[in-house]
Amino acid sequence: MPARPLSPRRRRDTVAVLLFDKGALFESSIPITVFGAQRTELRTPAYRVLVCAGEEGALTTSAGIGLSTPYGLEGLDRAGTIVVPTWRSVAETPPEPALQALRRAHREGARIVSLCTGAFVLAAAGLLDNRPATTHWMYAQALAKRYPSVRVDARALYVDDGDILTAGGSAAGIDLCLHIIRLDHGSEAANQVARRLVVPPHRTGGQAPYIDHPLPKSPDGDPLAEVMAWALEHLDEGIDIDTLARRAYMSRRTFDRRFRALTGSAPLQWLLTQRVLHAQRLLETTDLPVDQIARQCGFSSSVSLRPHFRRLLGTSPAAYRESFHVRGIPRQRNNGSARAVG
Repeated sequence: MPARPLSPRRRRDTVAVLLFDKGALFESSIPITVFGAQRTELRTPAYRVLVCAGEEGALTTSAGIGLSTPYGLEGLDRAGTIVVPTWRSVAETPPEPALQALRRAHREGARIVSLCTGAFVLAAAGLLDNRPATTHWMYAQALAKRYPSVRVDARALYVDDGDILTAGGSAAGIDLCLHIIRLDHGSEAANQVARRLVVPPHRTGGQAPYIDHPLPKSPDGDPLAEVMAWALEHLDEGIDIDTLARRAYMSRRTFDRRFRALTGSAPLQWLLTQRVLHAQRLLETTDLPVDQIARQCGFSSSVSLRPHFRRLLGTSPAAYRESFHVRGIPRQRNNGSARAVG
């Protein structure tokens, strides 16, 4: 989205960090550290950082550490960029004065940024309506449910929509802050700050490799639950929807309808996802060759596995293993059977 002209009372080099009671300390410190640390030995332009309280009364972190902020909401009126790094509860509506201040800042051309659960504050202010946005993958579903007009992308490290920018979980906030420095002052400045912080100046991929995919809960004795458990133990076999329907003692149409109602997915799509997730676990916990892992998960070869793995997790099997493999685990013997990943 094109940015509005910045109000004369706002400065482009001023960053306001909006904090609330019981916010997470790590996320709160990210914009203060990235934008506010003194780096006289570096050739990076300086920002002026204003740490602002988003509500009345004493502020503490979620761990009970007391915070003292030099500014209140009036500090937001001078900032060209406002960062909301965290919010205490995905089920609680932020205080209206803070929401009004954010709306006013947006109207006056300020760049509005959220990190992690700070997206819930931007959404409550209406700033994410009909826009793409992200948050920590654990809270993406809650954000989409509470604010259905937001186009939530749980896989993105961050989303830059021009005058509104949102970051995923925790460390993705560092990625977004470096991205903002890159926008303002170029890659060299962002790279210098990244080296100072001992972090990559730019990470590829997204949150997808970190997302957990639990099985939906189903009552004991439910035929669908039993069929799903059986399928997880036989992922290396040629399973089709007719096989699953017969094991559930249902017609294909009834099975398909009930399965979609339970999981939100078509049976074969769910099966494909479970095969990829099983491959993910084997890449983490074994030294088996990728071709052998692919066959244990029901794929003909690593070539067949690779596009599905990349689509679901945003990276290749080899790159995933390089990042997440637990070193020192004995090589697993191939016993020809699959292992449940639920």
